[in-house]
Formats: sequence, C-alpha cells, structure tokens
Amino acid sequence: MLAPADIDRLRADLLAADYTLDAVSDRLGEVALAGLARNSTMPVVRALGHADDPQADAIRLWLLQRPVRAAALRGWSSLDALRAAGLLSGDDELHATVELKPHGSNRSSGWICSDQTPLDGRSTRPRTDFVLGASPASTTLSQLVPPGPVGRALDLGTGCGIQALHLDASAIVATDLNPRALDLARISLGLSGVPAELRLGSLYEPVADDRFDLIVTNPPYVISPPSPDRLVYRDGGFTGDDLMREVVTGAPAHLTPDGTLVVLGNWAVTAQPWTERLEGWLRPTGCDALVLQRELLDPYAYVELWLADAGLVGAPEYDRRYAEWLDYFDAAGIEGVGMGWLALRNSGREQPRLRVEEWPHAVHQPVGQAFADFFSALPSAALPDAEFLAQRWELRPEVVQETIGTPGAADPQHVVLRQQTGFGRAVEVDTALAAIVGACDGDLPLGILVGAVAGLLEVDPDALRDEVLSPLRRLVEDGYLLLG
Repeated sequence: MLAPADIDRLRADLLAADYTLDAVSDRLGEVALAGLARNSTMPVVRALGHADDPQADAIRLWLLQRPVRAAALRGWSSLDALRAAGLLSGDDELHATVELKPHGSNRSSGWICSDQTPLDGRSTRPRTDFVLGASPASTTLSQLVPPGPVGRALDLGTGCGIQALHLDASAIVATDLNPRALDLARISLGLSGVPAELRLGSLYEPVADDRFDLIVTNPPYVISPPSPDRLVYRDGGFTGDDLMREVVTGAPAHLTPDGTLVVLGNWAVTAQPWTERLEGWLRPTGCDALVLQRELLDPYAYVELWLADAGLVGAPEYDRRYAEWLDYFDAAGIEGVGMGWLALRNSGREQPRLRVEEWPHAVHQPVGQAFADFFSALPSAALPDAEFLAQRWELRPEVVQETIGTPGAADPQHVVLRQQTGFGRAVEVDTALAAIVGACDGDLPLGILVGAVAGLLEVDPDALRDEVLSPLRRLVEDGYLLLG
C-alpha cells in the first residue's frame, strides 16, 4: 500500500485542499451531510454546484466516487504513490478505488480509509476481503467504551482502524485476520496521527500472552452458513455464535486486573433461554459482566438483513441463499438472533456479578460511562447489610421522579424513578422506597433514613429495612444512588 512517507504526503495534500471534517462539514451543511449519511449523493452534488476548487474536487473524488480531472490534482505530491498503490486509477480522469472520509473523535481529527460505500441505492457485491468504513455499528461501539485514559488497549478486529482512532490509550495494538484491512487501517491511523502496532491474525492469536487494560471489538459476528465466498468483515467462519463465545471466554487471559472488554455483537436464541446460554459463557470467566440485548430478530428478518448487506437482493441466487440460510438455522435449532452489547470487568471479586437482560429502550449515548459506573458500583452494592445501611447515599442529580395517577386523586397510582443519562433506566417504586430514595442527599446514613420513613408510615422499622434492602442495592448497581 502506502509507505509512511507517502501517507505523510497524502495528509499534506488533504490539508492543502482543506479536506478536513470541520471544513467539509461547514461547506456542505446539515442537509447535505444528512443525505450523505443516507448514502445519497444528490444533496452534496447540489451543495457543490459547479465549483472546481481543490476542496470540491477532493469531495467528489473521495466521498462521491466521481471522476476528477487529473489536471486538478497535478499539485498533489502523493499522486504517483496513490496510483502505484492502486488507490487511484485513470489517466486524464482519475477515479478513487477507496473511500477517504474525514473523521473526528475526542482524541484526534483525521481520515478513515476504507473500501467504497455503495451510494445512491446501488446494490453491489463486495469483494470477500472488503473493508468496511464508518458504520452505525462502529459508531455505536465507540460510544460503549468507558471514557478516560488507559494504559494498553487492544482493538480486536480493527477493520479500517476506526475504533483505534477513538481509544484514549498510551499504547494501542490493532489486529485483524484480513491483510487488506491492516493495509487500510495503517493509512487511517497514519493520516490521523494515531500510533498503533498492527498485527495479523485471528481473535487473540496475535497477542499471545499480552494483557490489556481495555479490549474493544465489533467482531465478524454474523451467524451464517459456511460459504467459500464469505465476507471476512462480517462472517467469522465459526459455527453458530461460537465466535462471540470465543471472544468472551478468551478475554480474561488478556485482561489486566480491572481490565475491561467491550463487545458489540449478536448471539443465537434457541430453545434454551438466551440469558442462560450467555451466563454459561460468562460464569467461567470469573469476571463481572453486563449484557444488554437491544434487539431480537426472527430468522427471516435476520437473513434478509444480511442478504441485502451482501448485495444479493434481486440476484438470481437470492432465493437459494435465503433457503440455505434458513435450513442452517433449523439444523442448529436457532429460533432467533439477539443483537446487543456485552461488557466484562476483570474485577477479581470472589463472587462476580452477572447481569444479562433485555434493554430495547432508548438510551442516552454515549453510554460508556454507564458501563463504567455499573462496574464501579458493584462492590458498594454488595456491602454487608450493616455497612450498606451505614453509608451516606446520594440520589444522582440526573434522576427525576414521575408520578402517574387519576387527576385529583390524593395519591398517585405509580411512582417512577427515571434516569436522564446513560441507559435511561426507569423503575417503579412504592411510597416507602420513594421516600427513602428522595431523602438520600448524602447527609444521613441510610439506616437512619429507613427508620425515619418507618416512623412516618407507622410500620415496623426492621420489617421495612428487610423489604427495601434488595431494591436499594439494585438502585446502587443501576446508578440511581451514589456514595455521598
């Protein structure tokens, strides 16, 4: 591909053309950018009009996949290297063979180099070693990662390198089994000024005995029948959801104490409850875990989704491939596919906490801090009763109370505590629990508050304590209550 010096020259050319995230965003405006997010080029074409300045030519070449006159790029010092590497083709008119998209994160501002996104409704069959660019999945994964600097981080299955651009780490290792992915990731990272060690190989093979403070991955999790033309970026070649299981069960050997694994993926739903299946993966790891199933697809919807992704809609073999996929699911006893988020923390606790639940509700992205808060709260939530009651708890400021009832009634029928950040959880509480939580301002120990509420309600304080201890621990786990 491109040598480091060529990448430096390309960066200089892109900057000289003012082809940066801020400059391009300012020029195109919200409507054109929204169109591009839908993979529609017409809003951008209209925004550019007949302009022939360097920035407009760069947008047409790298984003719109339109030809540009070679004379317009004669000043680019990277032109010969781009042609030699096959990233540009043509003589009088130049065509890009990859996508160079301006990209920004909290850590860096640069560009992502990937294979081209099908635009304007075109249905194309990607090459088997296709390298996906920025996608909803990659954007979501970056928002699941707990914020804050870490020591060493592993981007497992880096693809075009987009996750590494977001990692706040002193050292980054990025792996992939697709050599082409590493070639393009090297360009992405080089252009964006993010140093990383790139290693070729599958899953944890390239990192041997290395350990990391953070592992992030959006692995090729698609559950698909064996195929000689499988798409490496999404089809891992494993049976069923074995690839996801390998990612999860293999992580502890590569996590430092208190190291975290964050995964976006999917899993098979069979006759066995899916929560039990995943707990079977998680329990042997000895790690705390939080799994949220965000969506459940029936086999038909799942197969249609990925057949369309492969550009097979309308193809002669569409029905055959559809039937083969359904037969594969039937033989494996797969009744549906769950899609969601999974996080592990190598806490070293004697009794790790496993939470596996459905959460299809709206969240407040980014939720990385919510994952971090969950793991941080577990030791406090598990304190012995006496210590738990002796703590001074404080209601998180972002929590609001909602009451629902008949207009004019003396008391509400329902009282709900709702988070306005993170996972956006909501929980219904009774009068006593609402009163206790509402009084948690960090001044008095919890035991005193429970006794005071018992007195107000004229109930036995010991009985009330026993009744509210479990839900209060859950409120601590879920981030409603913080140590004052």
